[in-house]
Amino acid sequence: MSTTAVPSTAPLDGAMYQPPKRQRIDSIDLLRGLVMVIMMLDHTRDYFSAANYLFEPTDLSKTTVAIFLTRWITHYCAPTFFFLAGTGAYLRRARGATPSELSKFLASRGLWLIFLELTVVRIGITFDLHYHAWTFGQTIWALGWSMIALSVLVHLPTKAIAAFGLIMVAVHNAFDGMRVPQWKPGGPDLSVLQKLAMILHQPGRFPVGGANGTVFDNFYPLIPWIGVMATGYAFGALYTMDAPDRRRILLRLGSALVAVFVVLRATNLYGDAQPWSVQKNAAFTVLSFLNVVKYPPSLLYLCMTIGPGILFLAYAERERRGRIGSALVTFGRVPMLFYLLQFYVAHLLAFAAFIAVGKPTGALYLGPANHPSAAVFAQSGFDLWVTYLFWIIGVLLIYPICRWHADVKRRRNDWWLSYI
Repeated sequence: MSTTAVPSTAPLDGAMYQPPKRQRIDSIDLLRGLVMVIMMLDHTRDYFSAANYLFEPTDLSKTTVAIFLTRWITHYCAPTFFFLAGTGAYLRRARGATPSELSKFLASRGLWLIFLELTVVRIGITFDLHYHAWTFGQTIWALGWSMIALSVLVHLPTKAIAAFGLIMVAVHNAFDGMRVPQWKPGGPDLSVLQKLAMILHQPGRFPVGGANGTVFDNFYPLIPWIGVMATGYAFGALYTMDAPDRRRILLRLGSALVAVFVVLRATNLYGDAQPWSVQKNAAFTVLSFLNVVKYPPSLLYLCMTIGPGILFLAYAERERRGRIGSALVTFGRVPMLFYLLQFYVAHLLAFAAFIAVGKPTGALYLGPANHPSAAVFAQSGFDLWVTYLFWIIGVLLIYPICRWHADVKRRRNDWWLSYI
């Protein structure tokens, strides 16, 4: 697969790069498409896997190797998505956007993503309309706020943005011991500063607008996701280099991040709040080693996921695309459409499968108005192979829509196409 460097005519931060407006970098689209497809596996598992209704897939006291790895492989999705979103912003700047134009685009797209998270995404995930009681912030929520933060950072030199991102990613685990008390229904409200601390660095829930207000579930604390996007922005500068030089740097950088993960994880010194330990057998000891913290993403979680992603980009520089690779590139060119569709497709497929075999569907409504019994949860879901089967079916159903939309984006340059 060929990847063309962005030709430069003058320094950025210094210099302005002017590649053709419609130029795409296939290796980036390939990686983005791959993680989007893997992401759908995670969301299909949420509805189809019987184990998902009974325990956390990374709970080593209850899980199996297959269930753990099915969840673990999806850890690569969010970091890659955030990182490449930053890279895409840099390439937009490199293609001629002024800092002001890029800042306006990032801020408006960030607000749009937050709106989508609280409306379209929430409904697709839950099939619940009780907004007065409960809502949440996940991937797109954090992505939107990260874009808004980057809309401010793009006025700085790229090196300053890189330093900001790296410090945020590397240092935030030093504050793991600073915890806000978890709010409980019926308990006293949290202060504004406590809620802000939870939004930034601690997952949990709290009421909005007073102790009896709408409960907000914060799954994706913003730190260090903002840092991941900022470092992804600086990473985009590599795509102004000649391909051989860039590939050498990609290999070294990706290998270095993997090495940092292995060394720091082996010593349990720093970088993750959940140390690994020897388990009942060698396989589960390896799982313990890999079982790092995602909420918020630890330094080791990010090294473990972004490092291999960068190595994949180096590999994709030379790899020729087959039919599957071409399909993944298509998905990578329309990631937001794929992201929105996957929830509805996976959720509706689950309803169809549950009804077809006579399973109760109560557990498929995810909201405060729905309180399935333990018996309903015990009857919900299927064996893991069924999850994989319907994941493949879901991807195949989404592909024609994404291919059509990618073709529209290729042929047209309407402003709204940048938002879907």
